[in-house]
Amino acid sequence: MALISLQDVSVGFGGPLLLEDVNLQIEKGEWVGLLGRNGMGKSTLLKLINGDLLPQSGTVSRQQNLRVAYLPQEVPLGLTGKVNEIVASGLLDQSDEPGEELEDQWQRQLQVEQVIDRMELNPKAQFETLSAGMKRRVLLARGLVRNPDLLLLDEPTNHLDINSISWLEDFLARWGGTLFFVTHDRLFLQRIAHRIVELDRGRLFDWNCNYATFVQRKEAMLSAEQEHNVNFDKKLAQEEAWIRRGIEARRTRNEGRVRALKRLRELRAERREQAGKVKMQVQEAKRSGRLVIEAEDLHYAYDHRLILDHFSTVIQRGDRVGIIGPNGSGKTTLLRILMGELTPQKGTVELGSNLEIAYFDQLRTQLDESQSVLDNVGQGRDTIQINGKSRNLVGYLEDFLFARDRVHAPISALSGGERNRLLLARLFAHPANLLIMDEPTNDLDIETLELLEDLLLDYTGTLLLVSHDREFLNNLATSTIVLDGKGHAKEYVGGYDDWLRQSRAEAELPSLVTNRVQKHSILTGKEEPQPQRKLSYKDKLALEAKKQALLDLPKKIERLEAEQVEISKSMATPEFYQGDAVEIAKTANRLHELEEELAAAYQRWQELDSGKSE
Repeated sequence: MALISLQDVSVGFGGPLLLEDVNLQIEKGEWVGLLGRNGMGKSTLLKLINGDLLPQSGTVSRQQNLRVAYLPQEVPLGLTGKVNEIVASGLLDQSDEPGEELEDQWQRQLQVEQVIDRMELNPKAQFETLSAGMKRRVLLARGLVRNPDLLLLDEPTNHLDINSISWLEDFLARWGGTLFFVTHDRLFLQRIAHRIVELDRGRLFDWNCNYATFVQRKEAMLSAEQEHNVNFDKKLAQEEAWIRRGIEARRTRNEGRVRALKRLRELRAERREQAGKVKMQVQEAKRSGRLVIEAEDLHYAYDHRLILDHFSTVIQRGDRVGIIGPNGSGKTTLLRILMGELTPQKGTVELGSNLEIAYFDQLRTQLDESQSVLDNVGQGRDTIQINGKSRNLVGYLEDFLFARDRVHAPISALSGGERNRLLLARLFAHPANLLIMDEPTNDLDIETLELLEDLLLDYTGTLLLVSHDREFLNNLATSTIVLDGKGHAKEYVGGYDDWLRQSRAEAELPSLVTNRVQKHSILTGKEEPQPQRKLSYKDKLALEAKKQALLDLPKKIERLEAEQVEISKSMATPEFYQGDAVEIAKTANRLHELEEELAAAYQRWQELDSGKSE
């Protein structure tokens, strides 16, 4: 028997039904990803499964004694207490069982401590003082502690940093339960989901494949659907033209054709068109100077916590710089320092010439809660200038999927996704040659996220981007600044995956040197030989060769790194992937070779510099 079974379930809240006669079964051990546009009813479906909502029609069947844990998209209001108390509350329904032994109580307490430790939480911290990301981690821990049969997650990666997302992926990969989740994180989907269910216009589509295969099949289905609709509308138009001629239609032998036309009209009226797509365009200002930002020897700390120490960077026109790090590591602080909004305690920041900056605020504080959607963007104007052309403001907001009856709505009535779209509309209403975006992908559905991604790929200005969306960083960033939360910041060429490869290579270098020394000691039974005081002619030649190598290696490393930067920049452009497939593969292989050559060069340099080369 399935853990959960939905049969002919319908739910709506006025207007078109969110769920219309849908059927769904979730079997034990499945990992199912639920996709759909914002507002399609994904959260509603999760609440149905969890039992928080009853269907208007149809039935929801659950396996007997099914344990379900549900992580909602929003943090519940009014939840207070210490972290360990809130996590332990996930076991309250089990602790009331009669005859509970002291050993069982101890086992449960151990379970709470283990989950808290794995989630890297402070058990004594007060929940209400935590950041939004940390609160979600506590709520996830509360769900996991009861060892549920079915785990329901609504946007589990929202407000989590990359380390927490990676931990969550590893945990779920080892977890033996059943998972049903909603997410806009494409890499999370690729790694976790074995089955994709899509909610679209009131219907559920079960693809029964992984995310990569779903993308291909979905594209083919939409193409076929569009072709079918075009042919249907053409047939309907022909029949409408025939019926208007009148005389032929009134003949008895044509009554069947008249009935068929009525049925065509009914089918056309019942058709639910695909929701419109967001239409975004960046207003690009005049080109900035070649140098955009130069930061040298930055130092910043507050509340006795080090954020930056001796950090320097140069950002040039056209660079797309990603910034990652744990929650609280200072990513937003670094943005504010680089844009000149915050003064470093030591070091200097020089901004280039002709800069026009547009800033996307993670907390959306730029939105005025007392104003409507229209006023937040128009500031009292009815029209807006977009790339030199006058646009009606309502029409501009319709491009961001705000219906005419919603543009006068107060900000308080907007969902998280709508607020993000509104902030994007406000951001792109002003010319900019430097875009600074702090977590722009939160609450966006995958389709809108990919449209934003394409827009930024075509943007010719400079981009500074804080994000925990690894796929977004991989597709956009030409370099990545990594903060460790302890004051250290380092810049790497490429996106998230490139940083992983480079950081792993750096971590392996010391161990490679150590292993070589240990191997020599084991084979010879003695320590690495020390240089003799008196050098032979052969030793002198070797020493000269070593000195020359120490001079040549930095130049070689610099040349390899320059080539690596050029290839990475080339691969970051959309035009690159429109070229010859053989050349694309050849360039990608060359980038991999460069990483290996650089690792070998750095290893050799360390050996020579330490005096341990043979």
